[in-house]
Amino acid sequence: MSAATKQADPPATASSTPTTTAAGETTVIRNARHRPSKLKLCYHLAISNSLYILLAPFAAVLAHRLSHHTLSDLAAAAHSFTTTSSPSFTIAVLALAAVLATVYLARRPRAVYLLDFACYKPGPEHVVTRETFMSQSAKAGVFTDENLAFQQKILERSGLGQGTYFPKAVLNSPPNPCMAEARAEAEAVMFGAIDQVLVKTGVKARDIGIVVVNCSLFNPTPSLSAMIVNHYKLRGNVASYNLGGMGCSAGLISIDLAKQLLQVHRNTYALVVSMENITLNWYWGNNRSMLMSNCLFRMGGAAVLLTNRGRRRAKYQLVHTVRTHHGADDRAYRCVFQEEDATGRVGVALSKDLMAVAGEALRTNITTLGPLVLPMSEQILFLASLVGRKVFGLRSLRPYIPDFKMAFEHFCIHAGGRAVLDTIEENLALSPWHMEPSRMTLYRWGNTSSSSLWYELAYTEAQGRVRRGHRAWQIAFGSGFKCNSAVWRALRTIDPAKERDGGNPWVDEIHRFPVEVPRVERVVESSPAPETKAAS
Repeated sequence: MSAATKQADPPATASSTPTTTAAGETTVIRNARHRPSKLKLCYHLAISNSLYILLAPFAAVLAHRLSHHTLSDLAAAAHSFTTTSSPSFTIAVLALAAVLATVYLARRPRAVYLLDFACYKPGPEHVVTRETFMSQSAKAGVFTDENLAFQQKILERSGLGQGTYFPKAVLNSPPNPCMAEARAEAEAVMFGAIDQVLVKTGVKARDIGIVVVNCSLFNPTPSLSAMIVNHYKLRGNVASYNLGGMGCSAGLISIDLAKQLLQVHRNTYALVVSMENITLNWYWGNNRSMLMSNCLFRMGGAAVLLTNRGRRRAKYQLVHTVRTHHGADDRAYRCVFQEEDATGRVGVALSKDLMAVAGEALRTNITTLGPLVLPMSEQILFLASLVGRKVFGLRSLRPYIPDFKMAFEHFCIHAGGRAVLDTIEENLALSPWHMEPSRMTLYRWGNTSSSSLWYELAYTEAQGRVRRGHRAWQIAFGSGFKCNSAVWRALRTIDPAKERDGGNPWVDEIHRFPVEVPRVERVVESSPAPETKAAS
C-alpha cells in the first residue's frame, strides 16, 4: 500500500475523482470498501428483506379484496364500527394507549450524540525519529549494549515512523523526568485538545456539566479532572471523574461512563479527555518485558464532546458500547502489569501471553456485540456453523467467522503495535483498506494509548470517507484484561475541507498518506564527523 495507490471512499455512485500526490503524480481515488460476492449479496438481500417477501402474498390478497369495494363502502363500514362500539370501551383503549406511550417515552434511553472531537498535535520540538530515540537511550547511560540492541530491533519492526512525539523531559540531555514536567505535559495535551474542540463546537466551558478524564499511569493530586475544572473555571456543580490504571481501553470506558451519566443529567454536555503521560513512565532499567513500552508509546491525547441536547449539530450518534473484562483469569490479569524490576525501577511489563489473551478478550467482546450489529444473514450462517459442529458433531466443518464488514463501513482498532493489528486483521478477515486508519496512526503518531482511536477516526474523516449513515466500530484493549467496543453512526457526511479549522491533526498532511510501511525500517547510525588536519 503506497501513496501512489491511495484509496478513499467516494459517494455510492461509480464516479472517480482525480487527485495529485505530494510527488506530483495524478491518481484516481476509487471506492475500496468491502464488496461481497454476488451470491452472498443476493443471500444477504433475501434474508434482510424476508419479512417483506413473506408479507407480499398477503398484501396482494388484501389489495385484491379491497379493489372490489368503493370508498363509500369503506366509509360506511367505519361509521358502523364507531356507532356499534361502546364509548367507554373506546375511551379505555385510548387511555391505555396513552399510558403505554408515556411509559415508553419515559423509560427509553436518551440518545447520546458526539458533537465533535479534537486530537492534540505537539509542536516540531517534540518530534522523535528512530535515530533520536536510540541516541537518547544511549546517552542515558543506564541500558546495557545488549538491551540497546534489543530496543533498536523492536523499534525497527514496530511500524512507527519518523514523526512521532516525546515530551521535553525525555528529549532533554540529560533527561529530567519530574512532577513539574509531567504536569506540563498533561496540561499541554489536555488543554490543547480541549481548546480546539470548544472552538470547533462553539460550546462555552460553563455549559459543560460532566467531565471524564482517563490517564492510566499519571494520577497526581489534585486530579487531572480538577486541573481542567480549575483551568476553564467550570461551574461548581460539574460532575467530574478521573479514571486511572485502566490501560489503553480506558477511552471507551470513559465514553460508556459519560453515556450513563447523560441518561441522568438532562440537557447538558459531557467532556471526555483521553491521554497518557510519558514523562514519569519512561522505564530506566534493563528488563526487556518493560523496555517494550519505551519503544511503542508516544505523546498524544484527544478531547471528545458528547451531548443529549439533540442531533442538530452532531457528527455521530452513539449506538452501542460493549465492555468485557477477563480480570478473573490470573494470566489475563498479569499480562500487562506495573511493578518493580530486580533493581527497584518501576516499569510496565508486557507478558508473552498478551496476544493470546487479547484474542480471547476480542472473541468474548464480539460474541456480545455480534447479535446487536450483525445482519440476520450473518447470524444465521454463524448459528448453522455452531449447530453443525456442536450438535451434529461435524468437526470437519470450519467455524464460520461472521463478516463484520457487512455491519460496519469503518474500523478504528487500537494502534497498540503491529502485532496487535496483524492479529485482528487476520481474525476479522479485514482488508488493508479497513486497516489503513489504524496502521497509518501507528506509523504517524505511535501508540498514544486510549486516544489512538480518535486519531484513527480523524484519519478517516480527513480522507473524506465518512458518509451519512456510515457505521464506525472502535475496538480497544487494556490492562486488566479488557476489550471494549463502541459503535457510532454518522449523522452527516464529513467534509474534509471543513476540518481545516483545527482539531484534526491529519488535514495539513493527509496528501502524503497512506504510505508503505516496510516490515523492517533500519535505524541509520550517524557516522562520526571527519577529522580535519591543522594547516601546517
